[in-house]
Amino acid sequence: MLKGIPKIISPALLKVLCEMGHGDRIVIADGNFPSESMGKDAIVIRCDGHGVPELLEAILELFPLDTYVEKPVSLMEVVKGDNVETPIWDVYKDIIAKQDKRGAEAVGNIERFAFYEEAKKAYAIIATGESALYANIMLQKGVV
Repeated sequence: MLKGIPKIISPALLKVLCEMGHGDRIVIADGNFPSESMGKDAIVIRCDGHGVPELLEAILELFPLDTYVEKPVSLMEVVKGDNVETPIWDVYKDIIAKQDKRGAEAVGNIERFAFYEEAKKAYAIIATGESALYANIMLQKGVV
């Protein structure tokens, strides 16, 4: 065991976070996200027993968000006509605000299929058991 590493961060995830460089992106995907098919060219890490908020909080303790881009955090937009509430986004913004002075201003939205295309270029995808809809989040790594 190591000191100061959140217990939810597995050795595989810690390795990936260390390997990532400035500008690399990681997706923390909800349980409905097609992680394996989107992650054919990425590292896919299974965290099925966990939700996105707890992983986001732990990752942001170790992972700097990119300060050279306006929106280093991306959420998948709700599809037009889909009557879905997204209260989990407020949870994300609160978590982000604890680690990044931009808070909610660091968060942007990407249309669903554009999010999929960006996810295909991500360094890694974390597949979670999150049951909230539209709970996918993409982080772009910054520098320390």
